[in-house]
Amino acid sequence: MERYDRLRQILRMDPEADCHEIYRLIAVYEFPWDVTRALELALFRTYAVPSIGRLLAETAELTERSQKRYDDTSLLLDAVVEHGFDSTEGRTAIRRINRMHRSYDISDDDMRYVLCTFVVVPKRWLDAFGWRRLTEHELQALAHYYRTLGRHMGISQPPRIYAEFEEYLDTYEEAHFGWDEGARSVSDATLRLMGSWYPRPLAPLARGAAMALLDDALLRAFRYDPPADHVRRLVRTAVRLRGRGVRLLPPRRRPHYARQNPEIRSYPGYPRGYRVADLGTFPGQGGSPAERGAQSCPVTQLRDRTQS
Repeated sequence: MERYDRLRQILRMDPEADCHEIYRLIAVYEFPWDVTRALELALFRTYAVPSIGRLLAETAELTERSQKRYDDTSLLLDAVVEHGFDSTEGRTAIRRINRMHRSYDISDDDMRYVLCTFVVVPKRWLDAFGWRRLTEHELQALAHYYRTLGRHMGISQPPRIYAEFEEYLDTYEEAHFGWDEGARSVSDATLRLMGSWYPRPLAPLARGAAMALLDDALLRAFRYDPPADHVRRLVRTAVRLRGRGVRLLPPRRRPHYARQNPEIRSYPGYPRGYRVADLGTFPGQGGSPAERGAQSCPVTQLRDRTQS
């Protein structure tokens, strides 16, 4: 297999009918490291919307149980990527996500914005640091994949095409980014978490590198002192050079899912260290994890009623 063979495979597929498989190939073969890093940066963007950051601070999940919350979020989204929307694992993951979200008063606008970060931030990361950029064909598939996920999550009127995702994200950030003390505490906790993934002497460097990748709008929202210009240039140049180096390597022959990332640390015993039905939180709920996560996603509920 040559470096661009998988892209040629993707371009032969239908960006809507095959959106899950195209996204899977992008996320676990073409850019697994980049997608992980981009989605980590997407977290900070969500915190910078005070209504989101404040709620996350109030739940204390990201401030007191940062590693567990990071792991559960990654693994739930990973289950859908690996197995698809209609698989047992994918449907269970979406039920868990929906149950957690419906335990809190989250506006549809905020949910739609978070969905947009999953589409726009990885695209922009790859433009800046990837070994290649996504094609328009891939962007169509990416948008359709997350539009489908949004429908399964009950988000009304999710954007249809990439340009709509991008416009919504930029407009929402311009209108809503701002200071909140709770949001800052969540951002600080996430930076500490990222530092904890490295040996202690390297932790400050890891946090500094993460800060250097935050844009000015995020720095202002959290009231962080901007990193020195030379630090920002050094970090971004290093990540860009990594991408150029990857371009020279043979293509990945085995998939790399988020559950295989070394940052996932709450579940020893991979690959049997967790059950999808047990992931996440169960606020104010009784019964077993399986019983507490029994609510179906809206798309599944509608299909089941139609078939009956």
